[in-house]
Formats: sequence, structure tokens, C-alpha cells
Amino acid sequence: MSLPAITPYPLPTVDQLPANRAEWQITPARAVLLVHDMQRYFLRPYAESADPLRGVLTNISTLADTCRTLGIPVIYTVKPGGMDPAQRGLELHFWGRGMSATDEHTAIDTRIAPRPTDLVVVKARYSAFVGTDLAARLADLNRDQIIVTGVYAHIGCLLTAADAFMRDIQPFLVADATADFSAEEHRFALTYAATRCAMVTSTADALAALRSARVDVETGG
Repeated sequence: MSLPAITPYPLPTVDQLPANRAEWQITPARAVLLVHDMQRYFLRPYAESADPLRGVLTNISTLADTCRTLGIPVIYTVKPGGMDPAQRGLELHFWGRGMSATDEHTAIDTRIAPRPTDLVVVKARYSAFVGTDLAARLADLNRDQIIVTGVYAHIGCLLTAADAFMRDIQPFLVADATADFSAEEHRFALTYAATRCAMVTSTADALAALRSARVDVETGG
């Protein structure tokens, strides 16, 4: 019941993205960036020097730096290590005991580690909203859009996006800033999100939306 070995696969390109049913636009004053579960335990099945991990790390880093520059909150989720069976819940039956309470498992990859101004939310279930104060934090920040990045696209990223949707928080799933077990499962996540609960976008398009908003502010547009 451990994590599977993950064969490298190319990240989806813009021309491969599914058509979105919604027509939302990323608005910096409404958005937060979510970096979902980018911990060593979840990343170790990937080849570090190949996609999808290589590209995802680069894209998350660029998005996070841009959001910080624009004053957009950056929120990380992490799972705790060493959970007992009661804390693990039904995930125990699918994934076993999970990670241990060591930095080797729980630490976020140093290349995209949180900055002192970033927020960290500890979660125990697929959705980052379940059993956490994430929704309350977004309300306190007066934010109703969430840009989702991280792993795994068809599990926690997708379920967090769907949960946001059901809370009237607009989710944006960044196709090439998320990674999965396989290209097939990644495509499944993107297709479901685009047609049922979220906007699927690319890093380039998300950055363009963010940067155009900055230009509008600077020019008084």
C-alpha cells in the first residue's frame, strides 16, 4: 500500500489542456496560491532530473515568487508524520501508515520551501479544507480564489479544488505546476476539473494574468 514508482512523463502543454466550462479569470486581489503537499515523502517516487517533477518545481517556484512580489498570499499544505491509525482514518486502508515524523519524510522540498511570510496548513485528508482552518484563513484574507499547485493532481489537488468549488471559492488548477502518478491520471484530473469544478490553466497563462494586473495597477488602468 505504499506509493507507486512513477515513470517520468512530459508535463501537459497548453494545446493539450481540456476545454474549460467556466470562464473565471485570476484576479490578484481575490487569489491565494496553494502549494499542495510538496513534501519529500510524496516526491521521492519521482526522478528528480526529469519531468514531471523537474518542471513542476520550476513552475511552482516562479508562481510563488510572483505572488509574493504582488502581495498575494502563498499557502503551503503539509501532512504530519507518525499518525496513529485513528488519525490516519480510512486513508490507512489505501496507503498504509504513511510518512514517519522525520524531516526525511515531512520536509518540503528546499527548492520551494516556505518563506517567513508564507502560511502553512497541516492537513490529514485529501482535501486541504477538511479538518483545517484553510477556509477561515481565506475568509480572513478576503480571498475567494485559490490557485492549486503540487501533488498529486488526481488526489489531493483535485479534491481540494472540488472542495473549494463547493464552498464558492473559485479554484484554478495549474496543469504544469501539478504532478501525478502517470500522464493518464494527470489527464483525468485535468479533464474532471475543467468540466466539473475548476478552471484548468497553465503556468504561463496564470503568470500572464497576474502580471497584466500589475501593469494595470502601475498604469492606472
